[in-house]
Amino acid sequence: MARWFCYLLQCADGSLYTGITPALERRVTRHNDGSASKYTRTRRPVRLVWSEPWPDRATASRREAAIKRLPRSEKLALLR
Repeated sequence: MARWFCYLLQCADGSLYTGITPALERRVTRHNDGSASKYTRTRRPVRLVWSEPWPDRATASRREAAIKRLPRSEKLALLR
């Protein structure tokens, strides 16, 4: 059973935001409230476009770091 999620948000300006959380719906709500991250605060509304479950924070964090290193084209390929 997954306890952590790695996720991608599409922001109102078309940019992509990558993050991790143990509570996906709550985190997306916080992004849209403007209380989750400085980056998404000025790019609302955001929309969850991709997520992937992970068993623990460490593996979710490693996946997040790997995705952040990808070029935009490869991030968009994850959505397909």
